[in-house]
Amino acid sequence: MPESRIVSLVTLGCARNETDSEELAARLEASGWKLQEDAEGADVVVVNTCGFIDAAKKDSIDTLLAAHDTGAKVVAAGCMAERYGAELAEALPEADSVIGFDDYARIGERLDDVVAGRAHVAHTPRDRRTLLPITPVERSAGNVHVPGHGIQDLPEGVAPASGPTVLRKRLGGGPVAPLKLASGCDRRCAFCAIPAFRGSYVSRKPEEVLAEAEWLAGHDVREIVLVSENSTSYGKDLGDLRLLEKLLPRLTEVIDVVRVSYLQPAELRPSLIEVIAGTPGVVPYFDLSFQHASGPVLRRMRRFGDPERFLDLLDRIRALAPEAGVRSNFIVGFPGESEGQLAELTGFLEAARLDAVGVFGYSDEDGTEAADLDGKLDPDEVARRLAEVSELAEELTAQRAEDRVGTEVAVLVERELEPGVWEGRGFHQAPEVDGCTVVHGEGLTAGALVDAKIVESEGVDLVGEATGPGR
Repeated sequence: MPESRIVSLVTLGCARNETDSEELAARLEASGWKLQEDAEGADVVVVNTCGFIDAAKKDSIDTLLAAHDTGAKVVAAGCMAERYGAELAEALPEADSVIGFDDYARIGERLDDVVAGRAHVAHTPRDRRTLLPITPVERSAGNVHVPGHGIQDLPEGVAPASGPTVLRKRLGGGPVAPLKLASGCDRRCAFCAIPAFRGSYVSRKPEEVLAEAEWLAGHDVREIVLVSENSTSYGKDLGDLRLLEKLLPRLTEVIDVVRVSYLQPAELRPSLIEVIAGTPGVVPYFDLSFQHASGPVLRRMRRFGDPERFLDLLDRIRALAPEAGVRSNFIVGFPGESEGQLAELTGFLEAARLDAVGVFGYSDEDGTEAADLDGKLDPDEVARRLAEVSELAEELTAQRAEDRVGTEVAVLVERELEPGVWEGRGFHQAPEVDGCTVVHGEGLTAGALVDAKIVESEGVDLVGEATGPGR
């Protein structure tokens, strides 16, 4: 065993990767490794990569190369490492080791090998959907490591004395934290490679989710964000498709604020809308994966919907919670997208009044059905459409924020900008992606919940004045 065992863990990509990193951190600490934030002076730098789109992959490569320049040993983990395995190891000799998800349970040993100079043969990538039964309810018997489902390993046949033992170490502070609800995806969207390297859909048991929420509450967290590839499918492999509706009220008993992300419009049941919109402690926030609005484009994407159905869904949400926050992502320039179909999308955006919009230009992804479709648009045309729709989305979301001026919103305070001025997020704003709310008020603290009257908007950001003390 090496004498010096200091590791720096760098996380790229989404909140799901953040939960995976915090499981790795707990495993490393349990193996005797000392974690530090800075790569300088570390024996090993572990980069939890993102493999979603080309820009994310480039960022992952640049980060691995920068880690190599520190003189530390470098380990590539995460989605890009899982997706490309031995191919990445061959193409990037600066990485001393490329590990897959199946290595996570032995991460301490893997790093010991790296420091000692023992070679690790990178895995040959495989479609992780083949590792578990096709039938969802049979998956609980599978023996596949699922990152981020951090429950302490115990010898076979030994049950924990008092419920699940959380395997997680917080790497950052603050009053908000993601909590992984499930992993993998059973959908077959033509543009998406995630199911192939993340695997089939696997829900965490409610007891595990509750235990981790309670653990986070004990580490000064006031808001949890439930993350997955598709939260609306939660429970289908546990024999109860309405399990999320039952879980959410239970979570509010152990944590102050609960937010659900990654909802599929095609699977959003009326009963789930009612629970999200009407349960105290669950914020009325709907992260809806529309991806487009034109029916023919959505069919080519192997997705559901059209403007009429999507607008009806938004009407049903707002009938229950007029103040609800709604965000979505859209792809422009998908193969075969006509000018008329692009106009359907922009018309939908004008009618939908979304609070936050992400717009992406289509690009081929390895191993996806869309990569082999005809009707590809010239990259310059995709870029033109991306710029056009992005500009429109920026204008529309700024108008939507302006609509909130004069209303009162609940805000989770996150940090002090200057005396009496605090930055936080209204309940219609998710962390990292949706903008913020600046609150003017005395006697507040980071982590406080406060009501604020909105007096001004700046793009998607809001400015408010506290109407009462923090709680």
